[in-house]
Amino acid sequence: MQYKRIASWMGRVMKVLVLVVILGLAAGKVVDLFTAEPRVGHWRTAEARSAYEAAYRDVLAGLPAPDVTREVKTDYGIVHALVWNGPDDAGAPVLLMPGRSSGAPMWAENLPSWIGQRTVIALDPIGDAGLSAQSMPLGEPADQGTWVSQAIDGLGLRAVHVVGHSFGGATATELALAHPEQVASLTLVEPIMAASGMPASIYFWSTIAALPTPQSWQDRALAEIGGTTTDDVAERSPMSMMISEATQGYMAALPMPRTLTDDQWRSLAMPVRLDIGGDSALAGGPGATERVARLVPQSEVTVWPGGTHSLPMDEANALGRELLDFWAASEGR
Repeated sequence: MQYKRIASWMGRVMKVLVLVVILGLAAGKVVDLFTAEPRVGHWRTAEARSAYEAAYRDVLAGLPAPDVTREVKTDYGIVHALVWNGPDDAGAPVLLMPGRSSGAPMWAENLPSWIGQRTVIALDPIGDAGLSAQSMPLGEPADQGTWVSQAIDGLGLRAVHVVGHSFGGATATELALAHPEQVASLTLVEPIMAASGMPASIYFWSTIAALPTPQSWQDRALAEIGGTTTDDVAERSPMSMMISEATQGYMAALPMPRTLTDDQWRSLAMPVRLDIGGDSALAGGPGATERVARLVPQSEVTVWPGGTHSLPMDEANALGRELLDFWAASEGR
């Protein structure tokens, strides 16, 4: 009887430890159970960085070259920014925040709609894959908003239209909460955690993606996370190669995004747009849209039938047009 009680207790402990590891990996963090030493994101090897950079360049090769490439100093490291200049009278610039394990080229299918229409800045995130370099740990979700705010200042900008996808959406909300004066409008495309917690299955697939598993397992994990098919991932497009190299080669160091409270949502006074895929539960599905619409009266909430978590790619042309209209309306144009 005593043995059964001990075995039951040990089973519960092991489940907790496994959950801790899964949560850490899903957030892109290295979890060390024996020390609280802070971490910064880094490439596992020089070869991994080189492979990612090659894929990064391949994705950008089909786009007009950025007018400017900037390295912006922040308290948390150097932020790599790609800048396409727009007309002087086009209104506020657009700032793009990518999802996990991708970097600025994630927006390659969307950028053709916006380049030449407005100044567009795509950032590589601090603490995640890209060409930015983290030097100080991000201790809490609010730190994400801080480094983006400092990057905006370093670029010499005032208010910008912020667009965030997935984990980039969570980062965008942190900026909007702490520095609303810098946010002309806030667009959240399938944002992770901000409006609703993630399904448990995502923690599992994120773990598979973060471990040195066979390529077929990696393909399945990335497909499940991205809301696409294994065949699409296995095509080895420049985009899927870039994300695969980032997932395998970069040790991310990020705080787990938080779900905003009702009061935090209510505090957002800028124009807000939420775009959710009809076939995705990663951003909270109908519950998330109903919550944001109720708490943020000025928000525009759109559910895209058939859309997945990869909504920026699923609806690139339509989303591109709608966001141009949204930014113009936000400025009273």
